[in-house]
Amino acid sequence: MTPGLHIAAATERDVPVILQLIKGLADYEKLAHLVTATEDDLRTALFGASPVAEAVIASIDGRPVGYALWFQTFSTFLGRRGVYLEDLFVVPDARGMGVGRALLAHLARIAVERGCERVEWAVLDWNDPAIRFYRRIGAEPMDEWTVYRLTGEALRELVESSA
Repeated sequence: MTPGLHIAAATERDVPVILQLIKGLADYEKLAHLVTATEDDLRTALFGASPVAEAVIASIDGRPVGYALWFQTFSTFLGRRGVYLEDLFVVPDARGMGVGRALLAHLARIAVERGCERVEWAVLDWNDPAIRFYRRIGAEPMDEWTVYRLTGEALRELVESSA
């Protein structure tokens, strides 16, 4: 592991750092125009009365260099809970130092301790460095599955059409 690397559960005071890292991920994925989350949104989602997600922050010598954000899922086939990794991001100058692997290992440990049977996530098709990294740690692509998303106007139209 990288000397000085520390991974810790995010706290409410980390919300500005988390938002900054989310924006860094969005820039990398060429999706910055889609980020509408605010610090208040994240504070409510992560630390409000009914948190819906969790996060950890990786730091090297006290400087935040990455994060993982996830939420619980459930598999009806397994009858067990799982973890969906929504975000895994390491700042460019800390890549190749074991930060991503350490974040995933940390999350895997949490999943196993909680009795989860799987950790799943999505990766953009063009993100070859991430795909190679995921395969190196033993992750398998779910090629037979296609992710669908209902959002925006289509989401509202479905609601209105069934009223």
